Amino acid sequence: MLELKLVKKAMKGNKKALEELLILHSEQLYRTAYIYVKNREDALDIVQETSYKAFKSIEQLKNEEYFLTWLTKILINCSYSLLNKKKKELPLENVTKLKTKNSDIEESIDLLEAIDQLDEKYKNTIILFYIHDLPIKEVAKLMNIPTNTVKTYLSRGKTQLKKGLGGMNDNGEKVTSTSL
Repeated sequence: MLELKLVKKAMKGNKKALEELLILHSEQLYRTAYIYVKNREDALDIVQETSYKAFKSIEQLKNEEYFLTWLTKILINCSYSLLNKKKKELPLENVTKLKTKNSDIEESIDLLEAIDQLDEKYKNTIILFYIHDLPIKEVAKLMNIPTNTVKTYLSRGKTQLKKGLGGMNDNGEKVTSTSL
């Protein structure tokens, strides 16, 4: 409720309210940026660039309920812009902690690497839904695709993740020590 009031104030030009919102979501924005660029400094630059663009264009936000979705879309665009400038894959290094149910760092690294190997559409859908905890409807709006397409991308993305993490073979069968 407080967040919606801050968004309304920010939409009316209150820069202090927008600053509070950015502080409130800074950790989540950083984690998302880090997933894309896999580098602390670049992730911080992306969060800063996202904040700048949010300050410049807050009046373009049409519905205060979608503030975080709008902000995330800006962040993803900034991430892709930076990656396009570098025009090379960045190595996965210095991973500190990813928000997962299992805090085992090796599994987190494996998961990050598997997510990074997904097709872009599946990668974005998985990140927005599972890591950002956005509902399917908001993921659809953010990606400009129908909700059923989001569900399809989630299903296919999970299948690719299972294969990438060694949970399935190419036939979709569970891999066991006897089937190796």
